[in-house]
Amino acid sequence: MDVVDLPATGTCQVSTLGRRSGSLRRIEIWYVVIDGQVVLTGTPGSRHWLANLREHPEAVLHLSEPTNDLEVVAEEVTDPAARRHITEQAWRIQPWYAAQPYSIDDSVSGSPMVTLTPRVE
Repeated sequence: MDVVDLPATGTCQVSTLGRRSGSLRRIEIWYVVIDGQVVLTGTPGSRHWLANLREHPEAVLHLSEPTNDLEVVAEEVTDPAARRHITEQAWRIQPWYAAQPYSIDDSVSGSPMVTLTPRVE
């Protein structure tokens, strides 16, 4: 699946491997497509899904529109300039982010943020 087939934003589910339990974990989360890259982010704070992806970056992205399961590799976005760019674009693309009680600076410094790349076998 090519990200051009995806809407610019929507909800998806992501399956991760639990960092301590080794069990499969599945969550629902917003995604945004920024500069041709699928990005998962949220409001500032720690997240189990991010901790799981740090330990085991392989995951499955479950899409409902279009229906598809895609094996991906997550990479945490740590560069401050990249985080700012993604945050500003996410706020523009998905108004839900801008409606939260956080500033852009709060989101840049404290939000979980990963890019998802289709896994190549």
